[in-house]
Amino acid sequence: MSDTTIRSRQPSVRRLPLAAPLRLARPSDMWFKPALSVVVATAVPDLLLFAIDRLDLVMYTMAGSLCALYGHNLPYARRARAVAGVVVSMVIGMAISLVAASLTGSTAVLIAVGALLAAGQKMLCDATRIGPPGPVIFTFVTSAALFAPQHLGQVPGHLALTLAAGVISWLVTVGPAVIRREGPERRATARALDAAAAYVTAPGHRTRRGAVAAVHAAWQALLAAGRPTPVRRALERLVVHAEAALAGGAHDASPIAPAAAPACDPERLRAWARQTRARGPVPTPPPAPGTSDELFGIDAERAARRTRSRRDARRALLRSLAPGSPLLPIGARVLIGCALAGYVSQAAGVGRPYWAIVTAASLYQANVTLSWNRALQRTLGNLLGVLVFAAVLPVSRTGPLALIGFCLFFGFAAEALITRNYWLGSIAVTPMALLVLEFGGTHPAGELIGDRVLDTVIGAGVGILAAMLVTNRRAAGRLEKALAATDRARAHAVHALAAPQPTPAALDAARRRLTGSLVELREADDTAAGEWWQRALPQEQVLAAEQAGHRTLAATATRQGLIAPAQENGAV
Repeated sequence: MSDTTIRSRQPSVRRLPLAAPLRLARPSDMWFKPALSVVVATAVPDLLLFAIDRLDLVMYTMAGSLCALYGHNLPYARRARAVAGVVVSMVIGMAISLVAASLTGSTAVLIAVGALLAAGQKMLCDATRIGPPGPVIFTFVTSAALFAPQHLGQVPGHLALTLAAGVISWLVTVGPAVIRREGPERRATARALDAAAAYVTAPGHRTRRGAVAAVHAAWQALLAAGRPTPVRRALERLVVHAEAALAGGAHDASPIAPAAAPACDPERLRAWARQTRARGPVPTPPPAPGTSDELFGIDAERAARRTRSRRDARRALLRSLAPGSPLLPIGARVLIGCALAGYVSQAAGVGRPYWAIVTAASLYQANVTLSWNRALQRTLGNLLGVLVFAAVLPVSRTGPLALIGFCLFFGFAAEALITRNYWLGSIAVTPMALLVLEFGGTHPAGELIGDRVLDTVIGAGVGILAAMLVTNRRAAGRLEKALAATDRARAHAVHALAAPQPTPAALDAARRRLTGSLVELREADDTAAGEWWQRALPQEQVLAAEQAGHRTLAATATRQGLIAPAQENGAV
């Protein structure tokens, strides 16, 4: 960015909300998929261990079973690789924890190892963007393993159990491809149609940004899905219609041109979304004006991804973890916060302070404001969850099947509730985590409850304090880079538009590149805006870049014939 960049003034310390983080949202449209997957992936090894009377090994299979929570938003071809990577990462994390636990009994050393693991897991999950649920599952499992009694000779067998349960998780998450192989792409397309309909119904900055993000996610899902099929071709045409609806209203809130109205009818878009989500055939819309059956550019882009792919992905991962990366301050927060939470918990008399480490690690989001929100949610949910645990503990001790049943129920309930709000899901997660300890033998209820409450308060308090004190001034740098990338993408699109006879493939590729840069710009701006101790942000330039970018998107759609020209649409 040049020295002449106009910057807005904003306070270094922003007011932190109290009520808003606790409000309930609408549940995810696919909450039941991770919920059912984790139940099946947990039930199989649990019942096998029950059959051989070795429920004391549940902690090791649970590590692999929880891998079934990942990848449900990805197309199956990509999901197979992603979940396999999750399983391998889980086994590596468990290996480090179990070896450390077998080599030392020093709580101070184990806390340090747990904090290092939590920081590494946070940075790796953020760099690869694997999630939800992100790094908290890894930290929960590996931190608990650090404080479990362990001998070095037992480690290979315990890791084999984790790996075996991980294989079951992989089969559970990838298996539905046999029945409905385009399911993830259908859901992504339906979200894009619904978001476009919301924008047409109520044009505005918020609905437009949501629609752009949903359309971009749908294209990414289709590009990552593998070879084209008739269903994917129909989905591509539906996404083109969502783009046409979005572009048709992008002329500075001007009315949609009459010729574009049929494609921009919100009820029609919502009807297509409902049919796309359902199990029946995908709706086959009429080709958007100016398109052909072979959608411009997408096959070439899909082929290019196959030839690039993994080497470029490895390079991007290394860049995100290299010096200068905006992820490093977040990693430093996790390391310092988790270590301090563990040591304060130890000083308070907790024998195995892993829950303080997990609580602190779970707080760290993209910025201080979001971390504060998570601290409120986590504290409320854990304290209420402890009460639920106290109520069900006597019944769970009536037999091993009752214990298994409660764990499965709370695992399902956690995924069913957590998309409404994190605190609501934590009410189910807390008793499940405490009940897992019962597989290794009964513990005094008062001690379990007291340690958990103390660890929650310490972890949340110390964790949010570390988030406030460890600055992340690189968030502004990320925003400036995103702003420059958006300017370049827009210039590229304008250049393509200026060509005497631009090819449809060139215009389509330029449009998708600009859409992706606008999504990244919005994410970077939201992250920087919620960060403390930040230098002034170029918010006027961000708003101007977004407005210009959306006008250019509309111009490319007009040039391709997706929408009718708007009379007042001037400069691009």
